Amino acid sequence: MNLQQILSDLQTSKVFFIGIDSDGCAFDTMEIKQKECFCPNFIKYWGFQPVAKVARETWEFVNLYSRLRGTNRFLALIEAIKLVEDRKELKIRNFKTPNIQPLIEWTRQESRLGNPTLAAYASKVKDPVINNALAWSREVNEDIAEMIYGIPPFPMVKESLKRLEEVADMMVVSQTPVEALEREWEEHGISCYMRIIAGQEYGTKTEHLELAAKGKYPRNHILMVGDAPGDLKAAKANDVLFYPINPGHEEDSWERFYQEGIDKFLTLNYLGDYQDQLIRDFESLLPEHPHWQ
Repeated sequence: MNLQQILSDLQTSKVFFIGIDSDGCAFDTMEIKQKECFCPNFIKYWGFQPVAKVARETWEFVNLYSRLRGTNRFLALIEAIKLVEDRKELKIRNFKTPNIQPLIEWTRQESRLGNPTLAAYASKVKDPVINNALAWSREVNEDIAEMIYGIPPFPMVKESLKRLEEVADMMVVSQTPVEALEREWEEHGISCYMRIIAGQEYGTKTEHLELAAKGKYPRNHILMVGDAPGDLKAAKANDVLFYPINPGHEEDSWERFYQEGIDKFLTLNYLGDYQDQLIRDFESLLPEHPHWQ
């Protein structure tokens, strides 16, 4: 089944379109997933036990506290290893980071960066680095399935979806695997508001918006709601609107969306000064460079 074709085949049924990210945006799952599921396996599978403290700090910066927040897990893995490689703590210990060039090459040739495409590639190339990346990613998913439950959406998420369901086609736009997304959205009774739940298997967030919405609605009728620079990048790439859920201020962001953002969007008064100020505030929260550089 061609998942991207499913997005292309979506027909408009409402006047507006809204894409919504999941982890860290609709759900307060970002911290627990990164700190308890991704990072321990990052240390375990990539041999960072001797420098675990530094590896953890680097992983959390990349995935939670920098402009790389919310990026695809395999791209985040590459960036974290590149960044930790330059840490002085590793150099004085003569610690060598793993060679991940085969993984880099795969990410350059594949846009649907998920386990299914990686598994197919692994069976073809028989490369130990690719096999390790797949094993790492699979164990992350197993840990998430075991640990992540009972975490409701942020306050005002469901209320916002209810306000919008009559006027907007809505879709989850995420780099989380679809299985985890469907489980979380269904557990809390909000999957019913989404026309489709698109995860990493459907391609990048930019591709999600391009295939599902671009050209089907006027550009000022399309809104991306997200908590990461990658969400903003996807909106800009498709020349559509962006509403930020500010990291560390998620409850306030959703309340503002419910109280004023929705009305600004639906009355076509969103583009311009209102959006520009929101984006400036958002970008000020996430640094490009870590404090140790």
